[in-house]
Amino acid sequence: MISIFKKHFDSWGYQAFKYIIYALLAYNVVLFFEEESLASAVTFANGFSLTDIIAAFSATIDTAAWVLLLLLFELETYTLDDDKITGWTKRAMHGIRVFCYFFIVYAVYGYITKIGLVLNFSESTITDLCAVASDWRYMEGLNEYVQLSQSNCATYLANGASFYTYDSLNVITNSDDLFTTQALAWVDAINAVAWLLVVLMLEFDVRVQLGKYTSVFWENNSHIIKSIVYLILLAASIFWGFEGSFVDFWDSFLWLVAFFLIEMNVFEWQAETEQAK
Repeated sequence: MISIFKKHFDSWGYQAFKYIIYALLAYNVVLFFEEESLASAVTFANGFSLTDIIAAFSATIDTAAWVLLLLLFELETYTLDDDKITGWTKRAMHGIRVFCYFFIVYAVYGYITKIGLVLNFSESTITDLCAVASDWRYMEGLNEYVQLSQSNCATYLANGASFYTYDSLNVITNSDDLFTTQALAWVDAINAVAWLLVVLMLEFDVRVQLGKYTSVFWENNSHIIKSIVYLILLAASIFWGFEGSFVDFWDSFLWLVAFFLIEMNVFEWQAETEQAK
């Protein structure tokens, strides 16, 4: 089995595939920025402070920090030899890591604030969207707002669904779309926390491989714990595939592939360590 993995790791095709995945994830930063720029024009129509930037661009900042962190894991688990991770190299990598974690944790806060945003809708007395079309935007989903007009107002009339509004933002939606949007907001937050657990587990793997820590419990149970967390992430990805935007689904899928590749790096690293012993 080890020889099969080693064959894959040494092949140019495998390495090309890996770095294409990393490049696609880097491009997703641009896609999220475009999406959240449009959404922030609505949710922060009255302007926002420096601290609001995290809430407005949580996915963009989160993804950018994760891309940097992913590259660090690639350096530690595959590119650099163990004896090279010393001195200034080690300190620089730790500094970048702390920088990334700050924004990743802060982005989790941003996802949580979006839950608060979509929970602030209240049932409305409005029954005719076309009567208020010029003054309101319609929330189709998370970060998706459409300016209502006489030409599109009838599109958002759902049979039997009541309307809900966020009055201070002049945003309206129906009960079906509100329920889906709230579910997406919760999945975003749960997904962000699960990924935080993944990276903490990988951090521990790296430290164990470098001989900083030892843990019999982790050696015996890490595969079970990781499987549970990755199943949560897979469930979130499937949910986005049905209810979310394509960008969310595609980003989630790429991250699962990317961290599978990092896990393969760790597997190879462990095999090499055992062979050296």
